[in-house]
Amino acid sequence: MSRKILITPRSLTRDGHPALEKFTQAGYEVITSAPGRQPSEKELIALLPGCVGMLAGVERISARALEAAKDLKVIGRNGVGTDNIDLAAAERLGVTICLAVGANSRGVAELAVCLMLALVRSIPFSDAALKAGQWRRRKGIELAGRVLGLIGCGQIGKHVARMALGLGMEVIACDPFRDDAFRPGDAFRYADPDEVLSRSDVISLHCPAPADGKPLIDAEAIGRMKRGVYLVNTARAALLDEPAVLAALNDGRVAGLASDVFGEEPPGQTPLVRHESVIATPHVGGYTAESVDRAVALAVQMMLECLSRNRE
Repeated sequence: MSRKILITPRSLTRDGHPALEKFTQAGYEVITSAPGRQPSEKELIALLPGCVGMLAGVERISARALEAAKDLKVIGRNGVGTDNIDLAAAERLGVTICLAVGANSRGVAELAVCLMLALVRSIPFSDAALKAGQWRRRKGIELAGRVLGLIGCGQIGKHVARMALGLGMEVIACDPFRDDAFRPGDAFRYADPDEVLSRSDVISLHCPAPADGKPLIDAEAIGRMKRGVYLVNTARAALLDEPAVLAALNDGRVAGLASDVFGEEPPGQTPLVRHESVIATPHVGGYTAESVDRAVALAVQMMLECLSRNRE
């Protein structure tokens, strides 16, 4: 029987991780895709045959790739997203999906708050101007007394809510699976999506992309927002209608956008990435020492447990 496990997350193929040694200790052969970059479908089709497990990153795992992996029993994610995996094909082929739920929530939440602060004070703009020998300033806003709208209030959103309350913000959140036991302070409450869109000074996205593929933040949604709203997206690129957001940035309806996620990664020099009112970061939300350690350790543990059950 095959005993190979494929590792594909960019940080792990480049830097490795001590937790991966548990695979070797359990008698598995660890193989990796090309260091530091996402594997293509063609590369996965070449690498997956003979593998019983795959510790995956955010690369697309298609039905074709899964069908080539005749021995594959489990895919572990060092995160929580599954929209890169053909779940219907995985279910059809009997491949279990293990998610490191909650492992990187603190890291993503802290980045969302960092991006919010950087947006409202134009920190990257000021830094770039000074480094270019220019003394240019933009007037910012203070967050105390402002309204933060959360679209999605799971583990990440809850962390963001607590931190925003500490900054003196009012926080309103919408979530189809609201947790009424979550009561971090008097300035927090749940609201309907329309109120979150219309009342918020800053909107931070912490939800999966809609199943129908329609962007959540499109021209119609932007039309219901305050003029001068700030948007933060550390969730999914598909949540944004990119042309609509770009148009709103150009006419000032949206004062700034910060995004850690893109439809193609790396995204290249797109108009949105190059826009002076956009802060773009290279999908680093969960890329902290602590988040990586928690996520990899949890993913490895779950994969080994799954493989052990499959051998019984």
